[in-house]
Amino acid sequence: MTPGPPDALLCELTYRCPLRCGYCSNPVDWPRFRAELDTPTWRRVLDEAAAMGALHAHFSGGEPLLRDDLEALIAHAHGRGLYTNLITSAVGLDTARLDALVGAGVEHVQVSFQSSEAAEGDAIAGLTVHAQKLRVAEAVAARGVALSLNVVLHALNLSRVDAMIALAASLGACRIELANTQFHGSALANVDALLPRREALDEAWAAVEARRARHRGALDIVWVMPDYVSDRPRRCTDGWGSRFVTVDPEGTVWPCAGAHGLPGMERASVRTRGLADIWVNGLDFNRFRGTAWMPEPCQSCPERHLDLGGCRCQAFALTGVVDATDPACDRAPAHGRIVEARARAAQRTETPLVPLRRRRADPAQSH
Repeated sequence: MTPGPPDALLCELTYRCPLRCGYCSNPVDWPRFRAELDTPTWRRVLDEAAAMGALHAHFSGGEPLLRDDLEALIAHAHGRGLYTNLITSAVGLDTARLDALVGAGVEHVQVSFQSSEAAEGDAIAGLTVHAQKLRVAEAVAARGVALSLNVVLHALNLSRVDAMIALAASLGACRIELANTQFHGSALANVDALLPRREALDEAWAAVEARRARHRGALDIVWVMPDYVSDRPRRCTDGWGSRFVTVDPEGTVWPCAGAHGLPGMERASVRTRGLADIWVNGLDFNRFRGTAWMPEPCQSCPERHLDLGGCRCQAFALTGVVDATDPACDRAPAHGRIVEARARAAQRTETPLVPLRRRRADPAQSH
């Protein structure tokens, strides 16, 4: 069956970033991604996404503000009828550039926050940035542009959930995404520092429910429970190769933003193939579509159509086998590794967070 068009294109313009968050979802070998796509190629990719019927274009990274053609790309996407969303740390964004981005047609800005508390947030980010994030969020809302806050939650900031939601409401945000850390890549190396205790998650969830009742209709509060405590996996990107398509800085096209670490991938590129061809016919996209690829116990599980096998990145990270049953499922042969991580979290007193090596905020390249 030919898949329908993707809902959204994620443009990972660069993996350069000034922050050093210990849970970053970018490739751990991010410095090797130096041959970034040029402006004309990104414009062609946006044209192809619009022609396919995609609705959204998300501009992300790394830090997309490090691209000096960001305004031009947003203007091009906007001109093709794509809803434009900038996903940013806000580092380096002053009012002049924000006005330029608004003038180019940015319709939504998502600002990442590490905490509601300045000292804690700056420590997690590895840079003094919290005050800058507040200034940018206020400036975005003042210009009538839709504002979202994104908070990656973990043991170091989970107690701030109620305060983070209150902050989002005070800033005039329309949405806050409280995304508990997913443990692969850099986050897996820090799992013993980041995985919360179950009682802390229960307390945070109660705060979310109370705030949802208080802010219903004004603030969309999205809560993503970590797989490690749920006993059931979630769909990878809401279904592998079904809703989202990611193009990385060098032009490789992925079914999910984390798939760059999986072995045996085709790694089709927009440098040599059209986006629509890769979406429909690419080996990577068809590799885990549907349920036919599943091993046991997934293949005979009555819930296989609900989770579609779970997260491939998580399965590979914990088992070394890319098509293994996601260990987040309590029926998975490797589920014990999740149980062990929970036990370590329950007994933890204090485990230091190992930050990423400093990401040099190189001057924006010319494109």
